Amino acid sequence: MIFGFLKSPTLSPRQLRLQNTPLFRSLKPLEIKFVDGLMHERRYLPDEIVFDEGEEGQALYLVMSGRVQISRSHSRGRQIVGELGPGSFFGDLALLDNSPRSAQVRAIDACELAVFFRDDFLALMETDAVIGYKISLALARHIGQRLRGWLDGHAQVEAL
Repeated sequence: MIFGFLKSPTLSPRQLRLQNTPLFRSLKPLEIKFVDGLMHERRYLPDEIVFDEGEEGQALYLVMSGRVQISRSHSRGRQIVGELGPGSFFGDLALLDNSPRSAQVRAIDACELAVFFRDDFLALMETDAVIGYKISLALARHIGQRLRGWLDGHAQVEAL
């Protein structure tokens, strides 16, 4: 094929899942492949803690398969805040700062998570400003949407 270089790259199933996540929806296939190379895969068994309330936030997590439960300390034990499944992400504020986690996340099922560390995100912003800009804009829109929902009195899964 003479113009094979013009053909859009084929994405793996994992890369297709990333592309369907709101955070990465605006990325082109080559950009998705680049970001996928920065992701770290983690697997959790049912009832295993992903991170605990109060820990330093260092990464954003994308649920590739399985489900996770989000809970917070309450005067009478733990209060369940929400449940997230494939295509969801959590811990997004960790890309911006290292504030303590505001909740605990625990695997409900065996699950696979793609982890995007803050240091990798910051390095990406320096090496490829276009991809960094697209992700930052999607992140800002997501946080803004969550804030508007909270101001309107709708329950929201927190940023963790």
